[in-house]
Amino acid sequence: MELIASSTQFIANSAVDVLPIVIFLFAFQRLVIGGPMPNRKQIVVGFLFVVVGLGLFLVGLEQTLFPLGRLMAKQLTDPEFLQGLAGRGAAALVWQDYYWVYLFALAIGFSTTLAEPALIAVSMKANAVSGGAIGVWGLRVAVAIGVGVGVSIGCYRIISGLPLHYFIAAGYLVVIAQTAMAPKMIVPLAYDSGGVTTSTVTVPLVTALGLGLAEAVPGRSPILDGFGLVAFASLFPIISVLAYGQLADLQNRVSKSDPDERDSE
Repeated sequence: MELIASSTQFIANSAVDVLPIVIFLFAFQRLVIGGPMPNRKQIVVGFLFVVVGLGLFLVGLEQTLFPLGRLMAKQLTDPEFLQGLAGRGAAALVWQDYYWVYLFALAIGFSTTLAEPALIAVSMKANAVSGGAIGVWGLRVAVAIGVGVGVSIGCYRIISGLPLHYFIAAGYLVVIAQTAMAPKMIVPLAYDSGGVTTSTVTVPLVTALGLGLAEAVPGRSPILDGFGLVAFASLFPIISVLAYGQLADLQNRVSKSDPDERDSE
């Protein structure tokens, strides 16, 4: 009964959130374009599916993904578990002792990104528009590597307590340098790749992991240290996709230069 009540509340909240969009679209159609909304029944049914889907999605976050992220972080940062791995006995833990957390963050960031529907859609469109020059799996793996590395570094920031802006500023300096050197074709796609990672699959687990980690590590505050992992998950895919474009460009240059070298010989 509690789950049903919670689901009903989330669906009702979703309806309230979607209502301004519905009012605006129908008012714009009537007052600006003129005439009734075409396919009105299908649009109404579609909005109902959206409302119910959003409500059930939020229930899933609240009942499963957020508690799962906290549980994983709590287990991985258990002092007895970490001290046993580090062989320190009762000694105080340092950031190096949390290497299992970094490996887990790398794996969870990589795997959730591969399953991101928005990334799959963008990869397919990029492949079609580029005439196959940008591979679907190549782009997906490049973005997933960036998210995995970014989330892992973000977990290190939470555990070490270092300021967030140091990492973000340094990351964007790397992006600026790469932008100047990367093929122009890949630059807009790389910047968009950071946005598609902050979607339905990645964000809930990454956020739950950050909050759970901040709650489990002594001396860390969930509100000050727990948030910010999504920023890492948005920044580092830009770096990885730009690097993917640079490597592909280098490979093309090498392949083009080989026949010339043979002819000169």
